[in-house]
Amino acid sequence: MATTTVSLAAIRRLAVSKQGYTPRFRRALPGEVEETIRRLSAVQLDSITAVDRAHRLTLSSRIGAYDETELQGLLGSGRVFEYWAHEACLLPIELWPHCRRTMEGGAHWRFHEQAMLRHGDLVEPVLERIRAEGPLGSRDFEGAGDGSSMWNWKPAKAVLEALWDKGVLVVAERQSFQRRYDLAERVIPRALLDAPIPDEDETLRTLALLAVRARGALTEPAVREHWRLKGGRARLHHHVLALVEEGLLRGVDADDGGPPFYVDAEAELDGDAAPPVLLCPFDNLVWDRPLLERLFDFQHTIEVYKREHERMYGYYVLPLLAGDRIVGRADLKADRAEGVLHVRRFHPEPRVRGNVDAKLERAAARLARVLGLAEVRHA
Repeated sequence: MATTTVSLAAIRRLAVSKQGYTPRFRRALPGEVEETIRRLSAVQLDSITAVDRAHRLTLSSRIGAYDETELQGLLGSGRVFEYWAHEACLLPIELWPHCRRTMEGGAHWRFHEQAMLRHGDLVEPVLERIRAEGPLGSRDFEGAGDGSSMWNWKPAKAVLEALWDKGVLVVAERQSFQRRYDLAERVIPRALLDAPIPDEDETLRTLALLAVRARGALTEPAVREHWRLKGGRARLHHHVLALVEEGLLRGVDADDGGPPFYVDAEAELDGDAAPPVLLCPFDNLVWDRPLLERLFDFQHTIEVYKREHERMYGYYVLPLLAGDRIVGRADLKADRAEGVLHVRRFHPEPRVRGNVDAKLERAAARLARVLGLAEVRHA
């Protein structure tokens, strides 16, 4: 396969520009939430609220402040859905048929399979209540965990999650970030429910193409990491080559001598610089740590699960991107009662040029405004 050789910097700038970070404070226009989920191919969910939910940080860094009720409406009307991708993610509804092989092939997680075995007698009662009452959350069911697992879920919660995993239920909405489940047949468009499951070749090629177009430039291992695809090189490599042969992707060698990148066949290498922006720790740009280290010479560390004395940078640390470089790490805390975004610690990256503090101020002020906070305060 013939490839061209370009600078790693040009590939990095393409990857940054494809993320589409907004250069200023703005309010999202109608339709931009759905459009951005589709453009990114997947938006990761996470429950931590130190600054804001992960999906809100990821979306608002691109489209600005938006009303969460718009996203809830997209879930309830089957315009987007929640399922496993890189992790639990918001996905464009067109991917539903491609997820069905996973849904119907057994539980995604072992404890979901165990839930169906241990609490199978609850399946029909849970489904019957949802049929009769509409979307319900785990809090609507009685019971308690038995302490036998790290999750310590009550039986009804375990069954709800397992039925969601299998595609019988979908997340129709969230209340205070708690999932409320409805029957898939009442939410997902009928045409997608009735569509045949694509064969594995079609699914793998679709996912590879979507990942590269969403991220600008990816190595083959990074395509697998984007979707957490199992099976290694043997499962995906020939599909990537087929996409190149079909003229949909093209291979590009970087001048650092590392593995080749794949880009959209029509992509122009290079791209616009990003404004100073504080990235969600689960932002698409920083998902793949080996790729991030290669492109940015940056080692991404998430320390929320460490004990305080073990943390090097802080509890909830947002990388600071400016131009085409990650120039620092800010440990942030949003205090909504005070109306303050606290910058508890900031660590500039080594050998960074320019006024990093000014970049931090600009990014933090914009983030505070998005969050509805009146002030940025440094420790």
